[in-house]
Amino acid sequence: MRRQHGIAETLKSLTSFYNATTEEIRELFRVAGMDPEHALIRYGRADQAFVISPQVFERDEHGRSYRFRPNTRSIWLREITIRGGPFAMFQVLDTPGHRAAASRAGALVDEGSVQNTNSWGLRGAEPDPSAAVRGIVLGDSFMQGMFNGDGDTPPLDLERYLQAAWKVPVSILNTGHIGYSPEQYYYALREYGDRFRPQFVVVSVCPNDFGDGPAVLLGEGDWYKEAEFWLDEIQLWCNSRSVLALVVAIPTHIQVESIRRDALYPGQVCSIVHANSSRYCYPLDEFIDEHLRLAALPDESGQLPLFSKLYNGPIHDDHFSPRGAALWAQIIGRRLVRLFALKAAQSGERVPGSLNPGAGPSGRELPR
Repeated sequence: MRRQHGIAETLKSLTSFYNATTEEIRELFRVAGMDPEHALIRYGRADQAFVISPQVFERDEHGRSYRFRPNTRSIWLREITIRGGPFAMFQVLDTPGHRAAASRAGALVDEGSVQNTNSWGLRGAEPDPSAAVRGIVLGDSFMQGMFNGDGDTPPLDLERYLQAAWKVPVSILNTGHIGYSPEQYYYALREYGDRFRPQFVVVSVCPNDFGDGPAVLLGEGDWYKEAEFWLDEIQLWCNSRSVLALVVAIPTHIQVESIRRDALYPGQVCSIVHANSSRYCYPLDEFIDEHLRLAALPDESGQLPLFSKLYNGPIHDDHFSPRGAALWAQIIGRRLVRLFALKAAQSGERVPGSLNPGAGPSGRELPR
């Protein structure tokens, strides 16, 4: 009932905004299928309702609320002002018509953000269920790789790392969708897990999985009980199939560049992750170290960077940059290699794909 009310109120807000805005903005909404008659209005993160394009996303009635359309090429638009309107996310089809409408509306096409989905409706290359190493990454826009191209998502960088470490084919499903929360993570795992048969699952969580993002960083999250339930369900699914589960908390740019306050976030997350500490990872210190290294490197004009190079600060976005995605993958890849090496040493079993449980590589060199 709460969710349906939110969807109805969002439609009202969209209709009011659409009727009052300029013809150029209305045209963009129509071309993207986001006008009141055609818009896809769905919920994520407990009961947050928002407007998305039905040309890029489709309704999901099996727990995820919405999902990407398969075999679809899309791109992000930025600098669209919606005063007094609904929360809308402008990931639209990448066509000349959409680009022309965006230009007339004064929107900026983010050229580096082109995204392609595969036949499974996930970002990335076609999955390989026969690969020696198979993993699933559950997450939201951080794992989707918002504003990064197809070659610079955290799950793809993780796939590269493990392939270099173990010298066998690796296939990782990137189930990241903007707006997802632990509830959708669980249902994504339900949908793809038995079909793909992973040896490991990485669960990426970030502040707005537990309430309003800024409030969570101040210790005021109010969705912890709900998140705890779904994280437990993910753990039970993995335990029942002898699948290694690793929960990873995203380090935010505020914590890297300003004040960490990690006793608040992700400190409270630790209390709801019911697993051995080795199955939980928070890579804040590694991010701070790399941030400091990059912050001391001047650009071609001799100027030091104004923003952390690990995030998309130059376009006023808080997600990982390609450098941040690659660093995340190195840290998580190293943990996975060591977890499987320990499992092999303790049980005498081989690690995934009958691999030699070495220490792994130092990692793909971070983009400069």
